[in-house]
Amino acid sequence: MTDASSSRVAVVGGGPAGLMAAEQLCQAGVAVDLYDAMGSVGRKFLLAGKGGLNLTHGEGFADFVGRYGASATRVGAWLREFDAEALRDWARGLGVETFVGSSGRVFPSDLKAAPLLRRWVRRLHADGVRFHMHHRWLGWRDDGALRFATPDGERAVEAAATVLALGGGSWPQLGSDGAWMGVLAAAGVTTTPLEAANCGFECAWSEHLASRFGGAPLKAVVAHWQDADGTPRQRQGECVISGYGLEGSLLYAIGPALRRQIRERGEAVLQLDLAPGYSVDVLAARLAAPRGKHSLGDWLRRRAGLDAAKCALVFEVADKTVLADTGRLAALVKALPLSLTAPRPVAEAISTAGGVALDGLDDSLMLTDRPGVFCAGEMLDWEAPTGGYLLTACFASGRRAGLGAVAWLKSASAAGEG
Repeated sequence: MTDASSSRVAVVGGGPAGLMAAEQLCQAGVAVDLYDAMGSVGRKFLLAGKGGLNLTHGEGFADFVGRYGASATRVGAWLREFDAEALRDWARGLGVETFVGSSGRVFPSDLKAAPLLRRWVRRLHADGVRFHMHHRWLGWRDDGALRFATPDGERAVEAAATVLALGGGSWPQLGSDGAWMGVLAAAGVTTTPLEAANCGFECAWSEHLASRFGGAPLKAVVAHWQDADGTPRQRQGECVISGYGLEGSLLYAIGPALRRQIRERGEAVLQLDLAPGYSVDVLAARLAAPRGKHSLGDWLRRRAGLDAAKCALVFEVADKTVLADTGRLAALVKALPLSLTAPRPVAEAISTAGGVALDGLDDSLMLTDRPGVFCAGEMLDWEAPTGGYLLTACFASGRRAGLGAVAWLKSASAAGEG
């Protein structure tokens, strides 16, 4: 069965990027059909709401854009048209007020995703967007029609333009399983492999450490690592010991550099400063004081401020000669070396890197080799740490793609009339 919808635009994917693209199109007077593989839209968006829905971040624009690393120039162009403040204004337009938390992160006042999503979907319905659930995109037929798998069999749809917002590969049970990668590659679209981003990293702990301290937080630590060119970098933050290694916001923020080291060298060497409040000389002097009957663990707690989890890491790495030498022990506490051997699997990650190469898209996010097809959201090859940056760029890219489709339709119409 083929549905001829030559005057309608197909948006494939019901996450924030797809919904935002649909909004731009319908506001411009374009008829929109939105397709999603799941039974309802916004599944991953709702999952994010379980943590309070970190919608965006309140830091300055230059620092905000810098969070996108190698893709900062391209993503920054989207954000100049729809930044954090614009996103907050947009939420306010749906009757959802936001606030900036102590960390700079921005949340809805009720800390929930569902009310915002319900109001948004209700508005899109009222604006004429037609929703088609349980429609899994399979690619294109030879005549260019979109193919969908549905409970009633395969369906083909002809559309005036298409916006693909298919998500990355993380949380596949919510619909974004990355299956579209093979479809686009077969169609000649340039892609880069999906990688786990905002994920934990594996480190070969002893059974004692993994079983006793799995789940223990490591607060107020400073990570030291090297960039690709050998430049030393550092960042303060928090992470968590897990049974397989380390996870948490500090690892998420420096994940791209760690993954690159693992690809190039087979491991990423990370040094943790467990006592950033002391210089190595001051720490060595404090540890050199007479210990009396105190155990070494108790002494590290009293003199270096280490909690049980940090002490366990020291004992995991140090041998007896280091533990007996206060100078070497102080140096180890200030630069504890850890070998990270692999990121965790994509299915466990908060988000993914890789996807459709940005170089294969024009400024409106249209595929240069497939006119009339636009891409948006996490399926594009960019990444960002947690903190509201992921969602903001998904919204902004969906807006850019939707407006790009509007402009392309007008241009095609004018050319046809000419």
